[in-house]
Amino acid sequence: MNSSTGGPVERALWFIESHFGRDITLDQISEVACVSRYHMSRMFAVSMGIPVMRYLRARRLSVAARALADGAPDILSVALDVGYGSHEAFTRAFREQFGLTPESVRTQGHLNNLRVTEAMKMEGNLLKGLAARFEKGRVLLISGIGSRYHCGSTVSIAAQWQGFVPHIGNIAGQIGGNAYGVMCNFDEDGNFDYICGVEVKDFSQVAPDWTRVRISAQNYAVFTHSDHISTIRSTWTTIWNRWLPDSGREVEDAPNFELYGENFDSVSGRGLVEIWLPLKRNDSASIGGIR
Repeated sequence: MNSSTGGPVERALWFIESHFGRDITLDQISEVACVSRYHMSRMFAVSMGIPVMRYLRARRLSVAARALADGAPDILSVALDVGYGSHEAFTRAFREQFGLTPESVRTQGHLNNLRVTEAMKMEGNLLKGLAARFEKGRVLLISGIGSRYHCGSTVSIAAQWQGFVPHIGNIAGQIGGNAYGVMCNFDEDGNFDYICGVEVKDFSQVAPDWTRVRISAQNYAVFTHSDHISTIRSTWTTIWNRWLPDSGREVEDAPNFELYGENFDSVSGRGLVEIWLPLKRNDSASIGGIR
């Protein structure tokens, strides 16, 4: 796909804004974006900071809230206009989103106390010239500190690393000096597990309250993040929205990880960081002779 035709997230945003009054599904959004529902869930959350279906719901209810604040006389008509089939379903979703009933918003006549979601667009901050090398990865046993996140809560990952870094070099069975930020167990709501860890020989000596993850041998596209660690989201966004669509390859439903080399300085946030993205085997058959 040529990037001038718009990336998957851009097409998804267009489709949502053009059709949120209909009963649209993740499958339909993914089809328009020309990616699988698995890819759509991940790339939208990484790029926009909100799961795609949560964004759809927030846009529907925000448009409805504005109509009610402007004095719409019929709440059911508003509900139908934004894709809800009944007054009850609409009221329940509206209250969950805003903490107020549709009737109360219509009565107050303003949105000052509501956090509405405006139409979003892809930021024009995709990196130029991002290239990948291709590797056949081996089995990795990673142990460390894990936590569950959604795409809007990832700012807490820095604090997670702060708690883990002092353990590096003092972990029983540790192999080498690299650290790994492993992302796995993604769901369609944009939630995922993130593990700050190191490679270990086996899990027999791992503390019982630590997280363990076995990463199977995979074929990978590997990207180097050369800027400050605080900007790594731009690299991830470029991978999902430019490199991956242009490459014509598909990502395997398997853990991906950030590799922090021994020269990475956790104080300054600079040093070697690589992003390892697992590729489906049938898509990587021609990569460097990998089979």
